[in-house]
Amino acid sequence: MIEDFELAGNIVDVVAGRMFRGRIVVSAGRVADVVREGEPDGGSWLIPGLVESHLHVESTMLPPSRLAEALLPRGTVAMMSDPHEIANVMGAEGVRFMLEDAAKTPLAFHFGAPSCVPATPFESAGARFGPDEIGALLDDPRIGYLSEMMNFPGVVGGDPKVLAVLAEAKRRGKPVDGHAPALSGEALRRYVAAGISTEHECTTLAEAREKASLGVKILIREGSSARNATELLPLVRERPEMCMFCCDDLHPGDIFSRGHIDHILRMAVSAGIDPIAALRAATLNPVAHYGLANGLLRAGDAADIVEVDNLRDFGVTRVWIGGKLVAVNGRCLASSPEVAAVNNFGASPVPVSRLRIPAREGRIRVIVARDGQLLTGTALERPKIADGFAVEDVSRDILRIVVVSRYSTDSAPALGFVRGFGLKSGALASSVAHDSHNIVAVGADVESLARAIGIVVKNKGALVAAGEGGETVLPLPVGGLMSDLPWREVARLQEELDARARELGAVPKSPLMLLSFMALPVMPSLKITDRGLFDVDAFRHADLWE
Repeated sequence: MIEDFELAGNIVDVVAGRMFRGRIVVSAGRVADVVREGEPDGGSWLIPGLVESHLHVESTMLPPSRLAEALLPRGTVAMMSDPHEIANVMGAEGVRFMLEDAAKTPLAFHFGAPSCVPATPFESAGARFGPDEIGALLDDPRIGYLSEMMNFPGVVGGDPKVLAVLAEAKRRGKPVDGHAPALSGEALRRYVAAGISTEHECTTLAEAREKASLGVKILIREGSSARNATELLPLVRERPEMCMFCCDDLHPGDIFSRGHIDHILRMAVSAGIDPIAALRAATLNPVAHYGLANGLLRAGDAADIVEVDNLRDFGVTRVWIGGKLVAVNGRCLASSPEVAAVNNFGASPVPVSRLRIPAREGRIRVIVARDGQLLTGTALERPKIADGFAVEDVSRDILRIVVVSRYSTDSAPALGFVRGFGLKSGALASSVAHDSHNIVAVGADVESLARAIGIVVKNKGALVAAGEGGETVLPLPVGGLMSDLPWREVARLQEELDARARELGAVPKSPLMLLSFMALPVMPSLKITDRGLFDVDAFRHADLWE
């Protein structure tokens, strides 16, 4: 039974846009009354529960129930989540797993129907969703919207299958999330006209302004790999009603060290954004856009309340959801349920002989990875040749990159080269490889690559840093994407992986997360799937050799 109680403090009314000292009266899990008593003083502050506007739970490497343990003490009470990753691996069964696991925690996970499974026809995936599958998911009352429409070329070009998927959401009156990096001009207008309502891929203020001018809500992202908040936060000052906050992809180590939406609030206020405008982006705007039932400290609302020490640091002291205390001073009070083991993994180890690249005349296309960005560049380089093979050249930071189908035991690995990881020895490998989550690996020599890939296969999913002196491994038995370990243990292992990667020479802040995006064939400009190099700008495969 939920007890009735009162809370006193400084209150932020994000709906009316005011602050005052007063009391919140809670009865039967709802706000019965909000009493204004005077001007704010030096005490604690009461704000609505924070809402994450776009996160792939799987990318935290934690199932929903374990992720909730990490986020509740940070003041997050709800999130919009696209189960795109596990849907690509396991189809509707994977989405059902996420729904069932999320139901075990008080944090409100609002899932969307993954719109692009697979994201493109240019890679191997574990499932395929068409309009019928999307419609069936949207009919589930637990599915509130159509998740990011990544196939923006299909939308702009009028692909009948893509438009049929959008029609399923329109028919049910459910919002459609967008994904159109760098799209501009007439192509952008056609994309938005198809019913797209949000965008989380903006990397420049000019891009965000253009999209907001067309009525698209801008989800300002500060994740583990893609960090765009510093560039985009001025939009909160210019168009506060058009902004929300999101992380998109976030590792548990970053939750531990910096936080979640509370971290973006700190960034916003330190950048001179008015605290009310910042809090609206983290509460009112997503609640209004997605039609959520989460409370905003109004009489009659669910008592979703966060107590913070001030509106500068946003240090969370207590969190209530539906009038129930769920976190105190960094400690989650919700129970930790057992996590079911679900998976779809059929890969075999890859011998060294299948990782060699016969030499040819001419230059090779090299993926140029950029730390903190999902976008990559392209370079043309003359490869180093040894014994008739094109090989790594660590002196120029040209490393071998490999993608192996996780769904097949006999598919040939896709081979290429990448710059930006900086390894001097050893290899990194991962079963997290957006969007189809085949095995992706980068290394300074083929022997280390084969060993790292073999460890991923043995565990039926893992993150691996392998080199001279041994390897560090984070097993991911849940879909080959998530761990069943407590979240702090996952954070610790992630830190050890990053440290081991740095010992091998890696230079990116989150090298394994950056690696996972090298296989994402919807983000410009050059990527690699299990079927070979992919030119995103031309939206077709490219030859390794010029």
